[in-house]
Amino acid sequence: MESDPEGLNKLSQRVIAACIEVHRELGPGLLESAYEICLARELTLAGIAYQRQVPVPVTYKGERLDAGYRIDLLVEGQLVIELKAAKNPVGLVRAQVLTYLKLMGLSLGLGVNFNQVRLVDGITRVVHNLPEPL
Repeated sequence: MESDPEGLNKLSQRVIAACIEVHRELGPGLLESAYEICLARELTLAGIAYQRQVPVPVTYKGERLDAGYRIDLLVEGQLVIELKAAKNPVGLVRAQVLTYLKLMGLSLGLGVNFNQVRLVDGITRVVHNLPEPL
């Protein structure tokens, strides 16, 4: 899928703003599923299209297999959002988002860990195969 780096950057900024709004309302300490449903509601209020729990197929020796992977939120068919509510999952989140980007042929993802006092400390941007840096 061809990606417009500027458009993706603007979309990611809008999604980050929605994440911050959810974090302002709820704070840290809830389950990941609560943040997912509230972020979905916030994206709806902002007029941003998304899908929840999108299957990520794995191609093995030419065959597409359902390995049970799911993207928490796929925004406008091009931005992967992986949510966490855990202590310090940065390395794991980065690897997971990068894998999803590769498997889906996408370029940008966000890992968002809501278990932070300041949400900005829990946001990880992951870029894969963009022609220009974001």
